Amino acid sequence: MERALVLGGGGVTGVAWELGLLAGLAEQGVPVTDADLVVGTSAGSVVGAQVCSGVPLEQLYEAQLAPPSGEVPARLGFVAVARLVWAGGRSRDPVRARARVGAMAVAARTPSEASRRAVIEARLPAREWPARRLLVTAVEASSGEFVVFDADSGVSLVDAVGASCAVPGVWPPVTIGERRYVDGGMRSAVNADLAAGARRVLVVAPTTAAFGPMPRLAAQVAALRAGGATVVVVSPDAAARAAIGRNVLDPARRAGAARAGRAQAAGVADEVAALWD
Repeated sequence: MERALVLGGGGVTGVAWELGLLAGLAEQGVPVTDADLVVGTSAGSVVGAQVCSGVPLEQLYEAQLAPPSGEVPARLGFVAVARLVWAGGRSRDPVRARARVGAMAVAARTPSEASRRAVIEARLPAREWPARRLLVTAVEASSGEFVVFDADSGVSLVDAVGASCAVPGVWPPVTIGERRYVDGGMRSAVNADLAAGARRVLVVAPTTAAFGPMPRLAAQVAALRAGGATVVVVSPDAAARAAIGRNVLDPARRAGAARAGRAQAAGVADEVAALWD
């Protein structure tokens, strides 16, 4: 496998920033969405499904500038973050830590699964898995098992993306069969290690935050490089961080985050082009 595009989590503003960055890179002559493998976690699963759908990237970007009708405002505030850290940081065993987070998510009061599924479905321009290889990450709530969905998993794309975006304590876990799933970002905000085997890897990471026994992005990147891959990581610059703000779940900041991502692309295009070409 030659090239992998890894798209990390970061809320609705993360979706917007990623699409802005990708659109800006395409404008600079670096169309990284032609990757052989796309890995999506949380917000990145939305972007991955969108860019693999066949819809022009410029159209996906323009949609981020429109008023965010249909998106439900939410907040991952101090209390919610504290609960996540408390639930997931009390064990050095990553699987056990994720199971604690899953239990917290199942017990939390959230909107209904049906209402949340409607939001996720509206984000996806296609309901079927793409022909290109797309991996979508999630965590099984009761066991803490890390799960990777793909076209052969027997799970619908809408449910897979919904599970990957099920932020514990904010959105409901997604029921698939007899199991319930939460955000793939509870294992890693990026899950870059899933790109192992690719010669060239571009990691687009709205956030690299980690707590408790979560694997750090730096360690994942080091492992990829040790395996022979060339890796470039792009995260929001200062202007993009200001545009995104403190609440990544605020749809009102979507357009600003998208524009900031597009503006940032000019500054990283040469480095990304050297990797991709």
